[in-house]
Amino acid sequence: MEELTAQLFAWVLPVFHFFIFILHIFSILILMWGLIIVAYDFFRTQLSTKNRLQLAQKTTYIKNYFGSYVLLSLEILIAADIIESIINPTAADIFKLAAVVVIRTLISYFLNKEIRETEIDVDLAFDKEHAKRKTD
Repeated sequence: MEELTAQLFAWVLPVFHFFIFILHIFSILILMWGLIIVAYDFFRTQLSTKNRLQLAQKTTYIKNYFGSYVLLSLEILIAADIIESIINPTAADIFKLAAVVVIRTLISYFLNKEIRETEIDVDLAFDKEHAKRKTD
């Protein structure tokens, strides 16, 4: 029975390692795709928007949009690390997983905080500009 288990594990282990590799590649592709979309939107917005306030607002939305790609890419990397820690449960892997989760949580927290703050700042500036134009 132990021999069968060892043979099965020897067959399944490379499959999991390949799957982890695919997840890493997928994470990179998501990040690159988001960067391409954001770069296109950024340059299109910079060239087509004349109002600086609208430009700041659109740029903020573009930055927030890219943040969603960064977070998705990090989530996929965490999934790969969890799978790797399950099939290779060494202390180093568990500490690596813990570090990645802490880093991802901090990035997510500060990214979401920045998104909220910039949306509020842009909305306030837009309201101020709109009120100023009404009085002129």
